[in-house]
Amino acid sequence: MIIAHDLGTTGNKATLMGADGRVTTSVTARYGTDFGAGGKVEQDPRTWWQAVCTATRRLLEQARCPPEDIAGVSFSGQMMGAVLLDEAGEPVRPAIIWADTRSVAQTGQLLERIGMEDAYRITGHRLNPTYSLEKVMWVRDNEPDAFARTRHVVLAKDYVAYLLTGALVTDPSDASSTNAYDQSTGAWSREILDAASIPVGLLPEIVPSTTVIGTVTAEAAGQTGLLAGTPVVIGGGDGPMGALGAGRVDAGSGAYCYLGSSSWVSYVADQPLHDPRMRSMTFNHVIPGQFVPTATMQAGGAAIEWITGVLAPGEETRFARLLSGSVDVRASDDGLYFLPYLLGERSPYWNPNARAVFVGLARHHGPEHLARAVVEGVAFNLYSGLRAFLENGADVDQIDVIGGGANSPMVLQELSDTWGVPVRRGRLVDEATSLGAAIVGGVGVGLFPDFEIARRLTAWEDASLPNRATHERRLRAHERFVDAYLRLEPWFDAGAA
Repeated sequence: MIIAHDLGTTGNKATLMGADGRVTTSVTARYGTDFGAGGKVEQDPRTWWQAVCTATRRLLEQARCPPEDIAGVSFSGQMMGAVLLDEAGEPVRPAIIWADTRSVAQTGQLLERIGMEDAYRITGHRLNPTYSLEKVMWVRDNEPDAFARTRHVVLAKDYVAYLLTGALVTDPSDASSTNAYDQSTGAWSREILDAASIPVGLLPEIVPSTTVIGTVTAEAAGQTGLLAGTPVVIGGGDGPMGALGAGRVDAGSGAYCYLGSSSWVSYVADQPLHDPRMRSMTFNHVIPGQFVPTATMQAGGAAIEWITGVLAPGEETRFARLLSGSVDVRASDDGLYFLPYLLGERSPYWNPNARAVFVGLARHHGPEHLARAVVEGVAFNLYSGLRAFLENGADVDQIDVIGGGANSPMVLQELSDTWGVPVRRGRLVDEATSLGAAIVGGVGVGLFPDFEIARRLTAWEDASLPNRATHERRLRAHERFVDAYLRLEPWFDAGAA
């Protein structure tokens, strides 16, 4: 059996997978997030560890699985964050996670010293406040005492793996989310780190995602319920893990969409995608030699969760009720649009100053109209990212969807109508990233021979087919959606000045 831990934005999901590839049990332990002014988004990394310990014990108990049956532990983790550790491996401050956008000034420093085009060529990513390197620079410039005590910088899964084993390492997929990694050499970029004035020695060794980095220590065994000596595989970042969990193992696997707190459209390629307009980014896959071009928005599923929570606070069924109630309601057809930039935006604008806006509100618009407008706004924004792939030659004739947002038939139909292609829901929408982590773990400990098992383990429901008349209207509406942002962009930026 393999235990896969998926360290997401809202909690850690521990999943148990058998040697046959079947997911038997999943347990989630939640933790909180500190949202603050100026783009602050932080978490206490110790709560990640507590969640891993709690979820592991509950998982073993619920599955009635003896610890000696666990062949290995693996990880999927939220990307683009920064956990700063002191000489003893203790956090010197809370972790700055992917959604934090405070490092605008530090991004400006990098733009002056290395330039956007060169950085994009080296890393596959724009320079932007959402990345790890800029966050570390922000701590250096704003919290010098904390930075002076920093000896190591890791990402979420790396920190938990360290507490399990004592090994401080990362993998190429997570490394490629830091803005400090050279995709052509597979190593930390001295050029970019020199421009950032960040010592390369702060960053961990990079090892393949399937590497057994050590075994569970006696101390960690006492806290988690695992046996001391259980192998630990480092795993990878949640984006590439989602790709693997969606069966994306090579360039012919097709496109997929993830609808979680952040959301993205993506596919697998043999080389990084360098979009001339730099709308998209490219991560390293957890499969060696493969890459994952991705167009990620900051608040996809999070925007839908936000509006349902605002409209029906405390109601357990609010998500399903509001979305099902808006099936026959139209937003953009009625002049109502939502710009889903609750946390600034990555693809396609890369503007931390962008903010969420309802445009075109009228007196007759009610809760269902607002919910529908948010879903349409998410679909429109993801379509902007999808167009970056299409305009660079990607062949996208169907998109498979994973993540919690895929549980709504209305959402799936809206995506299909907006994008103009069939959209299929995965049967393991909530477990796709965990499935990816379990596969990587299984390959790492020899339970699975290779990554091809991912194709066999993914299953899909019947596709939602696009209504052509609706798609034509959505294309016109998408142009107005983009126009609304472009007109408001100077206003957003002036407000941040």
